[in-house]
Amino acid sequence: MDSSPPTKRRRETKSEGTNENDKSSSSPVVVFAHGAAAPSSSDWMLRWKDMLKNALDAVEVVTFDYPCKLITISNIYGLGFTDYELTCQCHLKYWGFCFFKDIAGGKKRAPPKAEKLVEFHKDIVKKTTDKYPGHPLILAGKSMGSRVSCMVAAEVDIDVSAVICLGYPLKAMNGAVRDETLLQLTIPVMFVQGSKDGLCPLEKLEAVCKKMKIHNELYVINGGDHSFKIGKKHLQIEGSTKIKLKILLLRVFHHLSLDVLKESDPFTVWGFS
Repeated sequence: MDSSPPTKRRRETKSEGTNENDKSSSSPVVVFAHGAAAPSSSDWMLRWKDMLKNALDAVEVVTFDYPCKLITISNIYGLGFTDYELTCQCHLKYWGFCFFKDIAGGKKRAPPKAEKLVEFHKDIVKKTTDKYPGHPLILAGKSMGSRVSCMVAAEVDIDVSAVICLGYPLKAMNGAVRDETLLQLTIPVMFVQGSKDGLCPLEKLEAVCKKMKIHNELYVINGGDHSFKIGKKHLQIEGSTKIKLKILLLRVFHHLSLDVLKESDPFTVWGFS
């Protein structure tokens, strides 16, 4: 008797069992948004994408690029940037809207308003939830991406389990504290901030956290800047290492996963400051 059909069926069953969509529905799906300084393909975003996926045991970490145009090196020079500015600000990867210089007015344009990116971001979220129905949804973002993520999470038609803000840009360019969206949130939020982040003075963020009506946690990376980079001198003073820092962050994300997915009182067991 020909045994080929059963063999074929067994192979199909094995293949179906390894499909990402068949992963336990308790595994979250993460939508991870980039900041104003670099796209989703930047080294920073790729590293944190892997960290989020592994730490949260996520079925997928979805990244994307906001609809903004990149600027070429020749255009940067043509708009009057110096070698120093090119080296310090652009690194050949940064987004044009951060540094674009209006030829007529001679002024650099600010990044696009976060509010204008919400609909595009929501579209990505809806496509993701359609692909992974039943999986808890976590929104994560770097800098501007974290602010837009919070705006999306505040929408009544989006079912979000938690938000992870990496380097939240609390302080506007004019110095104003942008806390309106944070105070509107009704889901758990975790902030990871560098103690030397010029875009988010810790004392101001701590004050906002106290006013927020939902569970939130602030994890401070001592000596870290807006992208959590820590100088060697500070590492030596603190007796810390980058490996130790990564382990602590993994533990934080692990607790986030456990608490949110069990639908218990989140953020109560983290204990990091």
